[in-house]
Amino acid sequence: MANGIKALRQIQMSRESTQGTPSTDYTVWRGTGTLLDSRESIFPVEDIGIFGGVDRQYYPKLGALMELDDIEATYEQIPHILDAGIRNATPTTDGSGYVRSYSWPIVTSDIAESTDLQTYSFKCGDNNEVEAFSFGHVVNFVLSGNAGESWKVSASFQGREATTDNDRFVSVTIPTVEEILFSKSKLYIDESSDTIGSTLISNTLTNATLNVRTGWVGVHTASGRLDFSFLKQVQPEIRLDITFEHNGTAALEKNKWRNKTARLLKILCDGSALSEAGATYTYKTLAINLAGKWDTFEKIGELDGNDIVVGHFVARYNSTSATFGSIVVVNEVATMP
Repeated sequence: MANGIKALRQIQMSRESTQGTPSTDYTVWRGTGTLLDSRESIFPVEDIGIFGGVDRQYYPKLGALMELDDIEATYEQIPHILDAGIRNATPTTDGSGYVRSYSWPIVTSDIAESTDLQTYSFKCGDNNEVEAFSFGHVVNFVLSGNAGESWKVSASFQGREATTDNDRFVSVTIPTVEEILFSKSKLYIDESSDTIGSTLISNTLTNATLNVRTGWVGVHTASGRLDFSFLKQVQPEIRLDITFEHNGTAALEKNKWRNKTARLLKILCDGSALSEAGATYTYKTLAINLAGKWDTFEKIGELDGNDIVVGHFVARYNSTSATFGSIVVVNEVATMP
């Protein structure tokens, strides 16, 4: 029997062609994380004259949760999370770039069917044991960044029953990735009557955290199985926390908050140059576009002797701009592995 070694851990994932059925093509998630067998265990309460209780036990509900740790976000792998958490995006080409656009639904006709979601099978473990599950979809993810660092991403994949994988890991090629650097990000804030991304706000963004509860949930029904029967999307929740240099922009946005004024926020982060520039994109790109209003502003804080202030933004549909929220990723990967 092998003894598990941390350095030999892997997370392998495959895009399912048929939801719930593993494909034969796997790729490596370039990060860390752990798989939780989330089956529900019940020891029935009973009065049978045994002081310590007996070992009667059953599992009424099965499931798995793959927690991807907070690690460097990359242009090449973040579409896995968005494909499994918003809806599967078909890329368009722009020069050598492949553009994937993810928009949250606004009206009934926009709502994605569960078949529009890219689901994943996972293998996770080390040299001692490999566990697996299928029908993985993202229930929440977080994108966060600080000046002078990389953007970081974490995500929770919910799936069906976790099992021991006797076939263990498969041989895969480790993908080449590029980190999304926070200090190359640009912040734009506009009135709801303007075009999003029109007004660049310089020298003020020091930290940002995007929290997304995707709304995708596994529904348990009496359908002959103990894990979830199907997927559906309920209302998503999207919040963006921004740390401002305590300057005129911060004061202006606090005033907009006090007056319940809708705002359009865009964070744009360019990476390395595409090998062939397109009509719209010259660089690898991550763009976060949100309409909504400030929920709260914290009291003035301090970072290394410098005054800062944190604003908490809630994404909501705005009728003037007819927008809600979207994320755009541009990389040079034609087909996600």
